[in-house]
Amino acid sequence: MGADQQIAFFLRELKVGDTWRRAAAAKGLGRVGRDEHAWVLAGSADDPAPEVREAVAAGLGRLGGTEAGRTVLLALMGDEDPWVRRRASRAAIRLGLDGPPLVAAFARLLRDPDHHLRINALEGLAALGTPGDAAGLVALLGDPEGAVWGRAWSLAYRFRDDPAVSAEVVRTAEQGAGDARVRALELLPGHWTERLLDSLLTGLRDGSAQVRIAVAGRLRDAEDARTQDALAAALEDERDPNVAASLLRRLGLRGEERVTGPAMRWLGDALAGPSAAYALGAAGTRAATGVLRTAVTDSALPGRTRAAAAKAIGQAGRWDAVWLLLPLLDDPDGDVRAGAVDGLDTLVDEGLRLWERRPVARALVAHLAADPNTVWQTHNALIGLAEALPDLRRTADRTPSPEVRAAALSLLDTDNATDENTAQDLPRFVRALDDPDETVRHHATEGLAHWLATTGRRPRDEERLRARLTVIASDVVDVSGERTRAAAEEALRALDGLA
Repeated sequence: MGADQQIAFFLRELKVGDTWRRAAAAKGLGRVGRDEHAWVLAGSADDPAPEVREAVAAGLGRLGGTEAGRTVLLALMGDEDPWVRRRASRAAIRLGLDGPPLVAAFARLLRDPDHHLRINALEGLAALGTPGDAAGLVALLGDPEGAVWGRAWSLAYRFRDDPAVSAEVVRTAEQGAGDARVRALELLPGHWTERLLDSLLTGLRDGSAQVRIAVAGRLRDAEDARTQDALAAALEDERDPNVAASLLRRLGLRGEERVTGPAMRWLGDALAGPSAAYALGAAGTRAATGVLRTAVTDSALPGRTRAAAAKAIGQAGRWDAVWLLLPLLDDPDGDVRAGAVDGLDTLVDEGLRLWERRPVARALVAHLAADPNTVWQTHNALIGLAEALPDLRRTADRTPSPEVRAAALSLLDTDNATDENTAQDLPRFVRALDDPDETVRHHATEGLAHWLATTGRRPRDEERLRARLTVIASDVVDVSGERTRAAAEEALRALDGLA
């Protein structure tokens, strides 16, 4: 059957067929019909069967009859049947229809009970380059469907400078409910906090936990005494662990001592416990550190909480912090070991006492080789500990682990440390240029480049070394990574610069 015969058949069916035949005819005419058939389809837009009206909308969208579609599709976007409204709104987007009546139609669909139609409305308004109805748009920030509120957020952000949208976002941030208020707060830039302060302080008592969390986050940069008092009072009364964790973190950042009592109460909670430990460490009071000393060895507490307590002990920096943390490097819980490394890292950064440096260096180097899960964390804690260099050299020479070998070589790099035995590191770097592991080769090449630049000494067998570096720098088969090739080029320049 040719196209003309098909069209003739569909035209007959559209007039005399039953419901399903009329619907099939409308769809078929949309596929094979010509421009003039758009008006024929438009004539069936008032068909009593919603299946036919839906098919008419679909047919007009495919056929491309803009003028016929403009009037008919606008009417069908207000049809009592949601499937008809869906198909008509998609067809209007597909045809690229525009104009104030269409904007108004999409704006009405922002409040449609069918979430598919709310999505269509948002996509249609985005295509038209307008927010439509500001109140309807911003209300959708609280929509339960992610596909709806995500599009609403993007459209509101796009038109955030539109006066009507901006005013509605502010109103929702101050007075809105639940998720809509949370997302409105996210849309407003930081400098709005002062203007919103009264509503934010009231929001600390909002019935929605998500609002209380968002409000606490928004207040993180407000340093006035009124805000501090409100946050502390809210923490005293809070019963939700997620909100408590947020408040503890905010007050911990301020070093607020009033967190001690609430933090002690929340320490045993699986969700809020780590934040409570952090807040206790930040407070640094005698009572707070006393609680942390007990917490790190309390096997009844979750590992993450004990880890946070270990890190907090390092941050508090009390006189016995090192001796509390060193035994934790052998704890059976990996989280606790990692927390102990973090705590020691902070203590090293702050400056260890003379008698603490060697025990810490020895323990951390042993841990570097013993715990594969914290290699680079431990590496970071060792930076600046010259007392670790002898053990690091032995580790670099003996360890079977490529990752540990790379970390040890990195710490021998003259960017990190030098001592009277630095001259002995040159052969280590040169040997490691041929290591099977790319990470080891990278740190060896980088360490060699810095060694040459720092010491200014000519290496033995300079020509052989130059040839090896040239091969690495010009590696065309990508055996060596880009960073390694760059380090080799740096080493060659350092060789060229030697006197």
